[in-house]
Amino acid sequence: MGKAFFMNKYIVAGCLIFCLSACSNTNSDNTNSDQTISTPSLVRPSFDSDSAYAYIAKQVSFGPRVPGTISQKNTAEWMRQKLHQYCDSVYVQDVQVKAGNGKMLPCINLIGAINPQATHRILLMAHWDSRPWADQDIKDTDKPIDGADDGASGVGVLLELARQIKSKPLPKDLGVDILFADVEDYGKTEWGDDSYALGTQYWAHHPHVPLYKAEFGILLDMVGGRNARFPMEGQSARYASEAQQKVWQAANAAGYSSFFPYTRGSDITDDHVFVNEILHIPTIDIINLPSNSRTSFGDHWHTHNDNMEVIDKQTLKAVGETLLQVIYQTATPAA
Repeated sequence: MGKAFFMNKYIVAGCLIFCLSACSNTNSDNTNSDQTISTPSLVRPSFDSDSAYAYIAKQVSFGPRVPGTISQKNTAEWMRQKLHQYCDSVYVQDVQVKAGNGKMLPCINLIGAINPQATHRILLMAHWDSRPWADQDIKDTDKPIDGADDGASGVGVLLELARQIKSKPLPKDLGVDILFADVEDYGKTEWGDDSYALGTQYWAHHPHVPLYKAEFGILLDMVGGRNARFPMEGQSARYASEAQQKVWQAANAAGYSSFFPYTRGSDITDDHVFVNEILHIPTIDIINLPSNSRTSFGDHWHTHNDNMEVIDKQTLKAVGETLLQVIYQTATPAA
């Protein structure tokens, strides 16, 4: 997550389970009976945090995912293969974007579509690049970071989500799009807010399908850290309060309210802001915003400590189960 330091930075069993319950009301002479058919319901799959953790570790193993490096190319190819495994259609945007310093950078956005013909759609997204500089560290500040939490964690959660949906399919009238956005973290405060989220900005102006729309979107940013806390980020409340309420209610229903407190968090200019402003899709940000942080973010943010040691499977589980709750709740007809 490329976030600027001035506090702007930019979640059925494998088939549908139909429950048919018959209730018999018999009168005194046993001549009449009534039957009531219950509403069909979807049972959501369980999120495998071990699998998500392995996906994060795999990304980190390629080396820092900085634009213009072999690590960028290798990671992108691996993600493309995984999306092909779990999604019905895969799109790749291999383009050039201009950095805040005027440098042209290779940008590789990947989009996996589940049930691509469905008109009702949910957008899930995360950036996958890692920061070229450890500007919040006290040493080696000019060297790139692993970005295990800031970048890889969101991708790991969404890949595991796609794997679960593949094994427990959604009804054909609900589609899910997974966007892995590149070149989010190649920005600096002095270059302005627009120097961040360059891959998302490109995608929002040039969607993978013409006139793309989704009912709502969810961005994951730094969703793997130990003792993570996901308050209700301010820009999300402003642009997409209904979607935000839906997600926090789902977290409560899934048993993870301690990770998702009903408290207002900082305003963060992240990828979701550009989706809201350019495509007008109500999109929220699930982002770790610890209390009493000098930067609004975790201590490992933009440092070399953002490695696999900070990744916690309980946090991954909380986010993954919450998203599955949201998706399968959306897929289930109201009673």
